[in-house]
Amino acid sequence: MDIEELLDFQPARTLKRGPDAEADGDFEGMFKRKAMEAPQKKNYEDMTDEERLALVMELDEDKSTEMDEGTVKRMILNLEKKYGKNQELRIKHSEQPEKFMESEIELHVEVGKCLTIATQPQLYPVLVQCNGVKLIVSLLGHSNSDIVLGVVDLLHELTDTDVINEAFDDALELVEALVKNQIMSVLVQVLETLDEKNEDEAKGLHNILGIAENLVEADPELANHAFKQGLLAWILNRLKIRSFDQNKLYCSELLAILLQSSVSNRTQLGNIEGIDTMLQALALYKRRNPQIAEEQEMMHNLFDSLCLSLLAAENRDIFLKGEGVELMILMLREKKMSRPPALKVLNFALQGDEGINCCAKFIDVYGLRSLFPCFMKTPGKKAKRGGFSEQEWVEHVTSIISHLLRNLSGSQLQRLMNKFVEDDHLKVDRLVELHLFYLNRAKVVDREITEEKSRLDQIDEEKDNEFYLKRLDAGLFTLQRLNYIILSIGTAGISTVLSRVRQLLNLKGETLEPVRDIMQEYADSLGDHDNKANEEKLNIKHMINQLT
Repeated sequence: MDIEELLDFQPARTLKRGPDAEADGDFEGMFKRKAMEAPQKKNYEDMTDEERLALVMELDEDKSTEMDEGTVKRMILNLEKKYGKNQELRIKHSEQPEKFMESEIELHVEVGKCLTIATQPQLYPVLVQCNGVKLIVSLLGHSNSDIVLGVVDLLHELTDTDVINEAFDDALELVEALVKNQIMSVLVQVLETLDEKNEDEAKGLHNILGIAENLVEADPELANHAFKQGLLAWILNRLKIRSFDQNKLYCSELLAILLQSSVSNRTQLGNIEGIDTMLQALALYKRRNPQIAEEQEMMHNLFDSLCLSLLAAENRDIFLKGEGVELMILMLREKKMSRPPALKVLNFALQGDEGINCCAKFIDVYGLRSLFPCFMKTPGKKAKRGGFSEQEWVEHVTSIISHLLRNLSGSQLQRLMNKFVEDDHLKVDRLVELHLFYLNRAKVVDREITEEKSRLDQIDEEKDNEFYLKRLDAGLFTLQRLNYIILSIGTAGISTVLSRVRQLLNLKGETLEPVRDIMQEYADSLGDHDNKANEEKLNIKHMINQLT
């Protein structure tokens, strides 16, 4: 290709990145064309026997060349030279892109060669020592998006989880060097320049999210950088796009990871309109189901992120003002795929003293009408339970009722109590049915633990905790929630409720003693570590004493 052809070339699209786009023609287009006109290797099946033999010999020769410290240093030195030459020509011939195009291609090829470093993570310290990391990060600011995407591919390979785990201590030096060079901030700057309508750039965006995930997996403390350096805000902004694609799915996954890994991120989320953004994204599913499995996965990621964010007390009021309670109740009513995770969100939103206002709103907007159908009947198919087991479904429902009983007062509490009296105590019947079911499961596990203890010479604290966790997994936690409800409604002054409970238990040969024992054990497990736990403990013991 001669100079006249280069200058006459008309690209399909203009260059987005950098001031060089205003030069004669589109340099990026010329770069791609020149690269494509370079000699290309044939597919193996199209080769002659002689060409196939030559290829095998070439591969054997490459294999025999071992990667060592010297190889890495030479690669970085060559990369630095190619970059320096390219930058010099760009400055010298800023209005004549054809004069620095060749150096651009050479730089792009040199970046690709560095991919082999990812096969030897034990050599990462060498990469750090020869300032290779600083050089690679600086290349992310190059004006040619193809080179930037090549560097993104390189970083994605270097930080691959399997590669890092292969030589973790050595790879951690690379991670620390990337952090020192403000990698998160630089990646966010690149994200803001990419056009997802271009297939290569959409793939590059996906890889950048992968780099961030790899870094956080290698060092969870790096999740705190996500807010400070703008990644969290960018992810939330990307989630505002209504249409679904793989990059939106990845954004939802990374959001959940960042919130899971960092308490600070959860706290700061409300300050950047994160709660409102998630509610708006989830509102799409109040009356329709996700179209494909990946979209359903994204929806669940957003629900999980919302639950994590509600662990921060300051986000409860934002959730309330954003009509989050009303949205979750609507999802319960519509019985779409969003129904089960909406139960989980309400469980998080209503718990503790921080959930008092949400509990009041739940009653005011007639949430009991949507909650008790979930209590009275557990969906038979796991798909309709949103992947929840029957135990998890009952656990969420009974936890919500327990939160309401703790946090409501006056007429609002009375409205809840009336639900257990109406329809000839039908909901009390269901409550006792569930109590007996989970009590029987607890008895089975208790017998197994007793037998195991008899075979042990000594039971230390760790083993004792292991037994307790086994009981919780078998349904003890759900049984505790059910028994708390029995205690609360049975001691609220409605005599017919307690009479009905006793009557149903007698029919099955049971009494209220297990309720007392289980709740006494639960109260003792709360300890006296703070005023809140102590208050809860005293309240439960008071109700136990009233249960005559």
